[in-house]
Amino acid sequence: MRSSGPWKERVKALKKETFTLYLACRHPGVSWYAKALALLVVGYALSPIDLIPDFIPILGYLDDLILIPLGIMLVIRMIPADVLAECRQKSEAIVGRATRAGKIAAAVIVLIWILSAALTIWLIIRTVNRP
Repeated sequence: MRSSGPWKERVKALKKETFTLYLACRHPGVSWYAKALALLVVGYALSPIDLIPDFIPILGYLDDLILIPLGIMLVIRMIPADVLAECRQKSEAIVGRATRAGKIAAAVIVLIWILSAALTIWLIIRTVNRP
């Protein structure tokens, strides 16, 4: 049986690069259009909602395996090398430590999705029950 070591390393590297892009979004040396694209890539990578749901065989993981790494590579090319090195160094120091702010952000995102689903269900029930 194969060990999952290489995959774990790739996932860890992807997480570090995603956090590096987040840090780059806050850096004054990054252009506004690189920041905008980086925010989209980071937001999509961290979002619990996918373009193609994961339960769809093969296609469900296509966005995770192709779109996110391609987005990260594109944004990395748009960031100056010195800024990228600085952000990678900061990311290396931070990633791996679960922060309280990260847990709070995850809870807020989940709460927003639950409230959105509840509102949608309420609107559907309200519409169906109209005479």
